[in-house]
Amino acid sequence: MRKQIIQYTSPIDALVAVAKRLSTYESQQGLDSEAFFDQYQRGQLSDEVMFVEWANDYHHYLHIRKELEKKLQYAA
Repeated sequence: MRKQIIQYTSPIDALVAVAKRLSTYESQQGLDSEAFFDQYQRGQLSDEVMFVEWANDYHHYLHIRKELEKKLQYAA
């Protein structure tokens, strides 16, 4: 698998893009990302490529959201 680097013009653009990917995984698997990530971290799911990518996207989503929340806190 080839690593792909994507650059976004803003953190909000990045958050939207990652949220769209998460929505696709959720629709395909019939499971929300938070529940999936909990099961994945507990070792209840395999390390197949799709699960690894989903876990990475969810982790990235949480990081971006946290950073945006910090910035918004200071803006208010």
